[in-house]
Amino acid sequence: MRFPLALLAAAIAATPAVAADLAADLAAQRDEVLKWREARAVRLAAPEGWLSLVGLHWIDPGTHRVGSAPDNDLVLAVGPARLGILSLAGGKITLVLGETVDAKIGDDAVRESVLAPDSSGAPTIVRFGAASFSVIERDGRFGLRVRDPQAKTRTGFAGIDYFDIGPEWRFEARFEPHPPGRTIDIVNVLDQLAPMKNPGVVVFEKDGKEYRLEALDDTGDGQLFLIFADRTSGKSTYGPGRFLYAPPPVDGRTIVDFNRAYNPPCAFTPYSTCPLPPPENRLNLAVEAGEKKYAAATH
Repeated sequence: MRFPLALLAAAIAATPAVAADLAADLAAQRDEVLKWREARAVRLAAPEGWLSLVGLHWIDPGTHRVGSAPDNDLVLAVGPARLGILSLAGGKITLVLGETVDAKIGDDAVRESVLAPDSSGAPTIVRFGAASFSVIERDGRFGLRVRDPQAKTRTGFAGIDYFDIGPEWRFEARFEPHPPGRTIDIVNVLDQLAPMKNPGVVVFEKDGKEYRLEALDDTGDGQLFLIFADRTSGKSTYGPGRFLYAPPPVDGRTIVDFNRAYNPPCAFTPYSTCPLPPPENRLNLAVEAGEKKYAAATH
């Protein structure tokens, strides 16, 4: 674990008791990051985590045959040859399962149902064997997101590489709130533009220079979602950028810990729709902390 010179100097100059408290605090911060990393890997590699994605099929209005056979309109990478008939009309998606298909729509024993998209907060899961799909909605478009626990991206998961944990990358940042209701336009990897809640900006200082990051609210629980790129992007870290959450501000302050910066799902699978950093969040700074580029990535 690396220690910045300022912290080392403070520890040397401090009394033994103060130095011991400083060392204990740094050790506690390191343990917190390590626990976060462990939980992050578990979530990522879960049977229905991001690594299990095997398909993303956009749905046009009309009626479509769905299944793994090549003569379907929507050809799935896994599942029954002819799963059923899917229709999109009036902003509603309806699925009618084939008569002999072993599949389940949500928690109900029904053969036909309207599928709720993820924008509803509770998407309907259609299960067939260990695999499944659900409907996503992005910028008014609907798509089927297909998952399979046996996906090669999951079974061949190579683990995550990190920079060394460095306390010099943990900042007590100032939070400057924006007027209530403000949004900022965010582009995703599909080149779709959508407004996201923009409660304020976090400001931190590194090596005597001030840096600013526009914060997003994507959870509604007060956490600050930061999407950023920096001078390591496309080199030692994932090209489009990385994600980071900061805790809800207290008295105008929050903690920005780049040791917890992580790759978006798009770093691991082509079947996700990750948001990209806004121009304001492209830092003229090499953030050598958090997750590095995924070694097994091919895109």
